[in-house]
Amino acid sequence: MTESELFGAFRSHEQWMREALTEAGLAADKGEVPVGAVVVREGRIIGRGHNQVESLQDPTAHAEILAIGAAAGDSDSWRLSGATLYVTLEPCTMCSGALLLSRLDRLVFGASDPRAGAVASTARLLDGNPYRQQVEVVGGILAEPCRALLSGFFAKKR
Repeated sequence: MTESELFGAFRSHEQWMREALTEAGLAADKGEVPVGAVVVREGRIIGRGHNQVESLQDPTAHAEILAIGAAAGDSDSWRLSGATLYVTLEPCTMCSGALLLSRLDRLVFGASDPRAGAVASTARLLDGNPYRQQVEVVGGILAEPCRALLSGFFAKKR
């Protein structure tokens, strides 16, 4: 990949991460941990989600799970091959499993999660997984705004 192509891919990742940040803002407005996600395929958002654990009283209502579910509904298939999940925070164990099972090709995340991140921080669940699903991982896209949204949320809670 040329330098120009790399720069173009980075700019595209930033564009979609901004959409995920918008979703995270919706979560914050509801008093939820501000994590947002979008699923993109062929230059179009096919699924959106933001944390709704408290609102729905559902421990599985993470941004990634909701975005993947919405994308499957839009696609009329649970197989999301060719799609990319953009999420503001490194996915947990549950969300990493959902990512694998949905056959997503790529994960792009913003901030690392040293406490519960299961992609690069506490575990590497996408590497050498039993499903033999290869997932490209790109981390650190707009990491500072993603981290700042979370830090600000938790600072208000304390």
